[in-house]
Amino acid sequence: MSKVLIITGAGRGIGAAIARQAVSQGYVVAVNYQRDAAAASALTQAIRKTGGTALAVQADVGNPAEVERMFALVETELGTLTGLVNNAGITGRLGSYLDADPAAVEQVMRTNVLGVMHCCRAAVRSFRRTATRGVIVNISSIAAATGSPHEYVHYAASKAAVETFTLGLGRELAAEGIRVCGVAPGSTLTDIHATAGEPDRPARVAPKIPMQRLATPDEIAAPVLWLLSPAASYVTGTTIRCAGGL
Repeated sequence: MSKVLIITGAGRGIGAAIARQAVSQGYVVAVNYQRDAAAASALTQAIRKTGGTALAVQADVGNPAEVERMFALVETELGTLTGLVNNAGITGRLGSYLDADPAAVEQVMRTNVLGVMHCCRAAVRSFRRTATRGVIVNISSIAAATGSPHEYVHYAASKAAVETFTLGLGRELAAEGIRVCGVAPGSTLTDIHATAGEPDRPARVAPKIPMQRLATPDEIAAPVLWLLSPAASYVTGTTIRCAGGL
């Protein structure tokens, strides 16, 4: 039986790295995206050229109806779901919380928190329906521990919610053999910095990291794939920091 994995927000950055590593380890992957169809298409085509199987699926994870549609399509096209990585996330603009646009804050919570919850619900229902001991990995952030003052406090709060949800759901499902884990990256070399309004942020924050550098997306993907694997069979309700010593 194929190992079928849905990765949300997977067209670029960490999500794309997770997809590539997953395919190299025998998964067939559903590459979810909300708006950037070109990036998702380019990734799936690259995976197919290497002999892998990948499907690009558009859905807004903050919309429960679209989440249900996505899961149904993936199971029809790829087969029984065995894993989910909740990677989709947004920060909003860098700056003081009091200056943040309330609508943008609400969108961060909708995507980062409710999106994870909607996808987890759909995944667990799928696992139960097919008697699959599936694995969910939620992508948090070191911001959940630092609070990200003067940058994106609301984003930090959303990721703290993700970690608490991971803990609670992991414990709730443990007796069923369904594992729920998390990875909390530190600053990583993706386009998230430019999207947040400061493309040169990596150079500014690197000296504050004990390892004196940002992570590559592949360095974040590696612990995600470990958590998905049987090697992590006794790990659940836990979020692993991958943040260069922070």
